[in-house]
Amino acid sequence: MRQYILRRLLIAVPSLLGISLVLFTVLALAPGDPFAELVTNPNVPPEVAASLRAKFGLDDPVYVRYLRWLSAMAQGDWGFSFVSRMNVDMLILQRLPTTLYVIGSAQILALLIAIPVGVFAATRPYSIFDQIANTLAFIGFSLPTFFTGLLFILIFSITLDWLPFVYSSDIKATGIRWLFEHIRQAIMPVMVLGLFQAASMTRFVRSAMLDVIRLDYVTTARAKGLGQSRVIVKHAMRNAMIPVVTLVALQMPAVFGGAIVTEQIFRIPGIGSLLISSILSNDTPVVMAVTFVFACLVVLFNLIADVLYGWLDPRISFR
Repeated sequence: MRQYILRRLLIAVPSLLGISLVLFTVLALAPGDPFAELVTNPNVPPEVAASLRAKFGLDDPVYVRYLRWLSAMAQGDWGFSFVSRMNVDMLILQRLPTTLYVIGSAQILALLIAIPVGVFAATRPYSIFDQIANTLAFIGFSLPTFFTGLLFILIFSITLDWLPFVYSSDIKATGIRWLFEHIRQAIMPVMVLGLFQAASMTRFVRSAMLDVIRLDYVTTARAKGLGQSRVIVKHAMRNAMIPVVTLVALQMPAVFGGAIVTEQIFRIPGIGSLLISSILSNDTPVVMAVTFVFACLVVLFNLIADVLYGWLDPRISFR
């Protein structure tokens, strides 16, 4: 397995290089100037703005700037934020844990809902439970996250006054109270993302289970006298999870996209809100770094999915 993982990491390198080249070229050719305010400010001499552009190499050709950025990235230098006046890597490391906390909790919630509901609905197709689960699933992935986020704020924050609708990273409490406040303010964004993902996953789990429980080896297991629960959990569900793992890996870009919207709604200080503010202020080093981090995370999750295939299905070998 080590050789397989190493080989996949080596294959991922050209993919990430191609992604970085496309991202850098698009951002370099996009309209906007991070020093536009200095140019239009009468209190700033024109030579100051020109010297800053020369310092950061903004007047160089695109390929020269890309090679310079790539060389700096290889040495651990992610650039300098024009707006925040700090290194980009430090800026991202301040925001990334919050985003991973929200996204990771939402994915766990989605799996905890989708797997049991989908499996139970597949074992009782066209029953009342199956029809209710399908109806709720259709409603769940038909509603966008910005709508459900505003709806949750209206119900749980404004009407009931149970949960805060603004995420704060600077909680003054300590100990158990600090942990409780962090969990409390994360409930709504995690629910918004988790329920949206659970809706689509439930349909996939149900469909995969329906395909597996009709196979010959499941029928043979029943014929041997094994109980229904043991047949479903030990024999059917494990192979049915393979397409679900693929779905989770392929949906990671959509999850990060939904996280960007959710972070804006709940004012979460994550890299999603950092990306939006950097785009609005033409802070291209931060935009480039954040989008590249997203690409790396997507490649990482796809690698994890490939490794899980072999654990779920022993017939799959790592070669």
